Amino acid sequence: MRSAKNTLVSFISSGYSSGGTTDFGKYIYFSASDISPTIRHIISAVNQDIFVIVANSDGVIQMTVGVPDYITVGEDIKEQFTYSLKSTGSYDGYSDLDGLFSSKMLVSGGVVKDGTDNTAGIILVCSTSSSIPGIAESAVRTTVVAILWVTAAALITVFFVTDKIVSPLKQMSEAARSFTQGKFDVRVPVSGNDEVAELATAFNNMASTLEKNEELRKTFLANVSHDLRTPMTTIAGFIDNILSGAIPYEKQNYYLEIVSSEVKRLARLVNSLLDISRIQAGDRKFVMAPFDICEMSRQIIISLEQKLEDKKLDVRFEPENDKMFVNADRDAIYQVLYNLCDNAVKFSKQGGIYKISHIERDGKIYTAVYNEGQGIEKEELPLVFDRFYKSDKSRGLDRTGVGLGLYIVKTIINSHGEEIWVNSVFGEYCEFVFTLQPADNQKKSAEQSKKQTDITKKQKTD
Repeated sequence: MRSAKNTLVSFISSGYSSGGTTDFGKYIYFSASDISPTIRHIISAVNQDIFVIVANSDGVIQMTVGVPDYITVGEDIKEQFTYSLKSTGSYDGYSDLDGLFSSKMLVSGGVVKDGTDNTAGIILVCSTSSSIPGIAESAVRTTVVAILWVTAAALITVFFVTDKIVSPLKQMSEAARSFTQGKFDVRVPVSGNDEVAELATAFNNMASTLEKNEELRKTFLANVSHDLRTPMTTIAGFIDNILSGAIPYEKQNYYLEIVSSEVKRLARLVNSLLDISRIQAGDRKFVMAPFDICEMSRQIIISLEQKLEDKKLDVRFEPENDKMFVNADRDAIYQVLYNLCDNAVKFSKQGGIYKISHIERDGKIYTAVYNEGQGIEKEELPLVFDRFYKSDKSRGLDRTGVGLGLYIVKTIINSHGEEIWVNSVFGEYCEFVFTLQPADNQKKSAEQSKKQTDITKKQKTD
């Protein structure tokens, strides 16, 4: 209706301005035969229930097209509505034109201006009240149908999206119930690249870790059971034989030394377990202080002298400097270095090369313990620092450990914020390397040492 009104206002305004008269009523009267067909054509293209009223500026109706019978030419439109329309220049809404219509209708009004921009006439495009419910009904019907289609599409989409999300969650829930029964081999299918797929991947990684930990736990229990039962059986057997007199008095000291050795072995096992417990609980505190890592290495080599000689190893000590100070917990690093050095002796071949080296690179001091011997198989390298892991499952070479030493070593190094790794070729060599932070006073100590040397040389010259 609004577009029809605008078209009619434009059409009549154009004819009026070129009609050669300033009386709008006369223009409509003499041009009725041309205006009326055009109006009918315009409104028929919009809606059959539309009718048009053309009035002068005073609200007197000059022409009607398609109006109800009770509205006639010459009838007045009430002054209140006319004044309002002339003031605003446009009107769109429901109105009975202050009683002109028998009921409210949809009205769209506009004005025709004269040459002085004053209102010359009024154009009203109206729709009968009977057509309004039909339009509303059609609009409601269209809206309801659209809502139903959108709702159906939304429900279908929600169903598939929900199924895609819920299905993996259900599978994870079932897998979690399997974990409570000790079945860690269950995995959840992963599809897509969304957050649910990432969650499924993380869940599978967790399952793999749990499965590996369960295997390590079983291995640990077997190892600990063996390492507890064997010395206890030995101790009980020798003591019972000594008490019963089955072992002669002159041989009792020999067997008591074996008992003492087995007791020490049990003590080492218990201490290792206690170390792990303290580390996991966070009870072990590290006191950071500078010390000479080279001097520590010399002390360890001396303490292992008898073992080194028994295997006739070619011992090489290769520090970059005579003194290399690191900032770390001395006792903890001694435990790390001694464990690595003792393992290197244990797994070295007879007469092989045994080497400890220290170098400083990129703000770190690197300590390496190298030995020629059995080495570690490539597939076992990622496992050597795991808890309870033992590469020598036959116990042919390592009869004293339970696979806790390297785990403690890695934990200590990690607690210092440093790194440790292993390089090995099976059947040829094995080398463990770890890093430590240089002590701040290392350079100062070296400078003081150089300064003292220079002073001594000068004194001798003088």
